[in-house]
Amino acid sequence: MTPKKIFTYQDPVHDDFAGTNIHTKPLPDWFLYRHTNPIWRSLACFVYRGLARPIAFCFRKIWGAHRFENRQVLEKTAGQGVYVYANHTQRVMDAFLPCQLRRKGRSYIVVGPDALSIPLIHNFIQMLGAIPLGSTMKQSREMAESVHSHIARGDLITIYPEAHIWLFYTGIRPFPAASFGYPARDGAPVYAMTSCYRKRRFGVFPKVVTYLDGPYFPDMSLSLPERKQKLRDQCHTAMVRRAEENSTYVYYEYREEA
Repeated sequence: MTPKKIFTYQDPVHDDFAGTNIHTKPLPDWFLYRHTNPIWRSLACFVYRGLARPIAFCFRKIWGAHRFENRQVLEKTAGQGVYVYANHTQRVMDAFLPCQLRRKGRSYIVVGPDALSIPLIHNFIQMLGAIPLGSTMKQSREMAESVHSHIARGDLITIYPEAHIWLFYTGIRPFPAASFGYPARDGAPVYAMTSCYRKRRFGVFPKVVTYLDGPYFPDMSLSLPERKQKLRDQCHTAMVRRAEENSTYVYYEYREEA
């Protein structure tokens, strides 16, 4: 079958095909990573449990034709804070998948500042579980402290190390070890999550099957750069293997520019 679209790329690390056209703004100086206001916290609980999780379930089953293949591997670290590193191939589903991974506890996603650049809804996005990268050194420290505090509480943090969205991409792009600094520092377990594409029985829109591999634990006998690199290599290898074995349907094709 001929792909519905063919994209040409120059740089697999920095090229973006999300098509959102959001004008990214730096986070304001007053931005809070930790909210103590009881009204805000109550609203956040309602938004996450009363809206996000039910909507995510319906979206996965009805619109996305999605299923998890082996979500039970997360039970190996039940009650612990964990990091999940995933390939970035969907706009909406990638925002919804993390809150479907565990029935207990909360899930958060590390996002770029563009996710909170849409006027009037930045609080709502944060209530859903978005943790934006800081725009200043001070915010970067506060952001890292927020991530580690969630891990200490037993929450789940999802990171998309590819950074940019390539819709329906069936491969795994190269990504650096930088984002693995969080588990390398706090020693929390790491999982690789790979969304793969298969042909549906009816229609041309692909079916999505998501696999989890791990847990991988930081080797604290190594130096920090070595720990980050080892975790990165373990996750990348697992994701490449899953994609090669299970992504069997090319809906959008990506070709390197000659």
